[in-house]
Amino acid sequence: MKDSIALWWIGSGPAPSVLTEGVAHAVTAEFGLPVKAHVPGERPVEAFDPRRGQHASGKILSWLDARTPPAARRVLGVTDADLFIPILTFVFGEAQLHGRAAVVSTARLSGIDVVPAPPAVLLARLMKESVHELGHTFGLVHCRTAGCAMARSASLRDVDAKTPHLCSECRERIPHHPREEPSHESKEHPHPDRR
Repeated sequence: MKDSIALWWIGSGPAPSVLTEGVAHAVTAEFGLPVKAHVPGERPVEAFDPRRGQHASGKILSWLDARTPPAARRVLGVTDADLFIPILTFVFGEAQLHGRAAVVSTARLSGIDVVPAPPAVLLARLMKESVHELGHTFGLVHCRTAGCAMARSASLRDVDAKTPHLCSECRERIPHHPREEPSHESKEHPHPDRR
């Protein structure tokens, strides 16, 4: 039975344990599944776009999805690479709606091009966006409830206004048993979060 969420550090350098442990705690609390952290031996280097100087989040999702461990229901990639999708300047993260893979980045959450965020603020933001992107993989869409982790994030101000928790309505929409999940996968409909 697929009973865990794989948390993969796919950024540069060693995995920042404070961040990965914080994300693991938030994800377990919201989705009720244990998190197994891992640093893969390879990274999705083909996602880098030299023209933009950023990484294509859609390519990272495909890379993660193809490598999802057999025992994992979902895989969450955490990176420090600056992410983009073709129609947006950058994204905080992206996920496959009803799929298996999600990715979040610390690059913009840390306040790139502005005063760097204190470590505690970066951790809080990363926890919120990790829950948000994984929520999309469970079929959740953007929520209008104030404070819900599934609220849309168009700026750091929006991220800071959220909590790392799902509202009661979003929580009720999450299938908690593998057989309750949709049998189809919507890999062709990634769900970016814009900034």
